[in-house]
Amino acid sequence: MTSNELTERVIRAAIDVHRQLGPGLLESVYETCLAIEMRREHLRVRTEVPIPITYRGQPVAEEGFRIDLLVEDALVVELKSVEYLRPVHAKQVLTYLRLGGFHIGLLMNFHETQLIRGVRRIVDGLQG
Repeated sequence: MTSNELTERVIRAAIDVHRQLGPGLLESVYETCLAIEMRREHLRVRTEVPIPITYRGQPVAEEGFRIDLLVEDALVVELKSVEYLRPVHAKQVLTYLRLGGFHIGLLMNFHETQLIRGVRRIVDGLQG
């Protein structure tokens, strides 16, 4: 499966969750429900995946950050439920991509009335 196909499947699953629940719930609720939905679609998903931090080859922290959802061991999904996405949220995803050695990420804001307005695709430091 290509990265485009994977991101499309995850976005469709997220839209289904958003249609069922609507905006305004806690991120943790959306995370749990989205994981359920993706597993129903036969996608491998892990939640709250720790990212170790190293500096010059030295371990600094075993669990410096946690990825909300890691899909197919390739796609980082960061969920928010905030009034506005801010540049720091995209930078957070970029950090996860770099530290984890991943290529592509999705930033999703479930607070939007239409989820698609709150979806950002982030690839190797480029947003789109």
